[in-house]
Amino acid sequence: MDKSWIDLTDRSSNQYLNGLESFLDFAFDNSMGDTRIYCPCKKCYNRYFVTREVARAHIIVDGFWSKYKNWTHGQRHQSLYVDKYMGNSTASVVDDDIIGMVHEAFEHPNLDSSLRNDGSTENEYGEGPNDETTNYFKLLQDAECPLYPGCKNFTKLSFIVRLLHTKVLCGWTDKSVTILLTLLKEAFPNEVHLPDSYNDARKITADLGFTYNTWDACPNNCMLFRNEDEKLESCVICHESRYKKVDGQPTNAVNGNRKIPAKQVRYFPLKPRLQRLFMSSKTASHMRWHAEERTDDGVLRHPADSPAWKEFDAKNPDFSSEVRNVRLGLSSDGFSPFRTMGIPHSTWPVILMPYNLPPWMSMKQPFYILSVLIDGPNAPGNKIDVYMQPMIDELKELWHEGVDTYDASKNQMFKLRAALLWTISDFPAYANLSGWSTKGAKACPCCNKDTRSVWLTNGRKYCYMGHRRFLPTSHRFRKDRVSFDGTREWGHAPLKLSGSDVKRQLQGVLTEYKKEDIRKRKRQEVEKNNNESYWKKRSIFFELPYWEHNLIRHNLDVMHIEKNCSENILWTVLGVAKKTKDNLQARRDLQEWGLRQPLHPQERGSNKAYLPPACFTMNRENKDVFLKVLKEVKVPDGYSSNISRRVQLKERTIFGLKSHDHHILMQQLLPIAARRALPKHVVEALIEFTNFFRQLCSKVNLPSDLEKIQDRIVHTLCRMEKIFPMSFFGVMEHLPVHLAEEALTAGAVQFRWMYPIERYLLTLKRYVRNRARPEASIAKGYLMEECMNFCALYLNEVETKLNRPARNDDGGSDFGRPYTNS
Repeated sequence: MDKSWIDLTDRSSNQYLNGLESFLDFAFDNSMGDTRIYCPCKKCYNRYFVTREVARAHIIVDGFWSKYKNWTHGQRHQSLYVDKYMGNSTASVVDDDIIGMVHEAFEHPNLDSSLRNDGSTENEYGEGPNDETTNYFKLLQDAECPLYPGCKNFTKLSFIVRLLHTKVLCGWTDKSVTILLTLLKEAFPNEVHLPDSYNDARKITADLGFTYNTWDACPNNCMLFRNEDEKLESCVICHESRYKKVDGQPTNAVNGNRKIPAKQVRYFPLKPRLQRLFMSSKTASHMRWHAEERTDDGVLRHPADSPAWKEFDAKNPDFSSEVRNVRLGLSSDGFSPFRTMGIPHSTWPVILMPYNLPPWMSMKQPFYILSVLIDGPNAPGNKIDVYMQPMIDELKELWHEGVDTYDASKNQMFKLRAALLWTISDFPAYANLSGWSTKGAKACPCCNKDTRSVWLTNGRKYCYMGHRRFLPTSHRFRKDRVSFDGTREWGHAPLKLSGSDVKRQLQGVLTEYKKEDIRKRKRQEVEKNNNESYWKKRSIFFELPYWEHNLIRHNLDVMHIEKNCSENILWTVLGVAKKTKDNLQARRDLQEWGLRQPLHPQERGSNKAYLPPACFTMNRENKDVFLKVLKEVKVPDGYSSNISRRVQLKERTIFGLKSHDHHILMQQLLPIAARRALPKHVVEALIEFTNFFRQLCSKVNLPSDLEKIQDRIVHTLCRMEKIFPMSFFGVMEHLPVHLAEEALTAGAVQFRWMYPIERYLLTLKRYVRNRARPEASIAKGYLMEECMNFCALYLNEVETKLNRPARNDDGGSDFGRPYTNS
């Protein structure tokens, strides 16, 4: 191609204009369908992404960069600014794609013909760039400016990114980074381009678009002071001041006259975080994995394999027609941000997980989205809906309107939409999110009003038995009165309610986020109907137009159910005082009901009673056999904690087990340890119970396998009813009857349990640097780690959270896993 026109001084000549048009045709033909190219004028130096009209105007006014002889506009991140200042040999030492990171973080800001790219505020083209474009130019300049004159290893931005990434990965304090920056500025040449402190360095998070919104909240959780209520001084419902008071007057901040809010909520906008998953070329293709690479062979491995996902697609064909539309899961739980439990403080985050990603990515911390962070010290309880209003509003916008998003893997724009599939929480938080009371006689949300429970007078608690109604109608257990509760069972299993059935039940039930409903609650108690409704509120999730049609709306947490069942079995068979379910009150309840006469307490003198041993009761020799197996067990590193250290042979007890320890104990060790310590029929029942959880927690399940364990768990629970006392069967021992059915509907439990969420809460707790304002520390720490997780995708040969080696690494493999830029 003729390039002689580039050096012409008369840029208004026909030869120059024709040559320019030929160049623009060539550039856009090789731009892979993009509507912009990097401008090669003398002031842009191929740095800024502009439209054809802007590029033509720049080249005519400023001239073509004469050194740009090799036209390679097909490369999206091609930049010669580094070559101009650093020489051609600089890219070989540190090959981080920092310039590409900046481009993809901004989705190429809208640079139209009304602005110039030289940073000026006003010129013949009109006003200067907006704030977003200014940040874009600043980061590009930092990405191409050498750390110091003659430095061939790092640019200013690449060094800051690596420094902050190391801080996040290793848990450095903010002050330690400031001290290190001071030391480096003293050690490096005087012309080194380094920030003065950590506060200056962390401004990169805001420049890259990682921000959040903060709103004041009523200290009684009645409302948020946002939108039309932003300027109010007190709550319109309870009339409590939004500010802290001392001697009846609002307190002021230490510096300035700003009043100190009594409570706040921090909201992290969802749209830019979902957009960033597609704007980054490192993750964009993974967001289509569920549709393009998943093996659909009827096996349940991923939420996309489940009937819940497929039914959602069938009911919303306009949504499912675009495979890049995002399906989300939501989880929430409270935690104390302090390292000691002696300080009563409950911080509540709301976390979102994108399920479009493949299984090895979707439940990993770098891809979690912290959506809402609610201040303590008190938990929001049922009023958590008040704080989720901004998130629900954004989810409705993402459902109805969507947001324009750039797909870096396909080099095209599309309309991104998102939907919420279900929630994940422990059982108390289940009540806060769903509105159904998980306490009392009707505690089971699956059985709903048909929950079968009995009040134990002596134990002062409800027990949940009646599992015989889940058996086939001809099963022999239905007629067995002596072994169970003294009655025959002719009832049927409760029908599973659809979202529409639940919505009909909620007619007349008030919300906890609408001002008019909260006022009604303040004026008078809500009258219960004849059936005594156990709905405490109408959940805010029903504002989502598709929510009532979801097959699964709220998941039962397998982790906590398994842990509670394991604890009850362990404490009961060991007879641990104050923890066993077989005590004097339990035996008196059996006596009151006229059941199992050999186990009734025998009065011996004043205030003394003898409890005859039950079939599951271990004597001292049996306890020694049971605990010795656990004491001598050896497992691979990382398999579980050292359970043998928790066993106390002298006291014949075990303590300090964590949730995952109970997971291993229930599925692997309990059947082995109990085999020689308990009677055969007790061991068989326990083995069946543990096998149920082992099959349920498998990473790969066939629907036929889940149907088998669904039938088997009913029989197992009935066998356990014949063995253990009535007080043993709390609601946690009842809930396993519904777990296999949920797995058949929603798929593998690894995507719907609290293990990864609980680990993430520990990560959030580690962000706390200022104990006086823990939530603010968590928000800033999350933004920094979120930013560094994004930047780490563009770092090469660097250990990150995405590619860190295994705990016991033998050095035989390079950095990088299937979802990293290895």
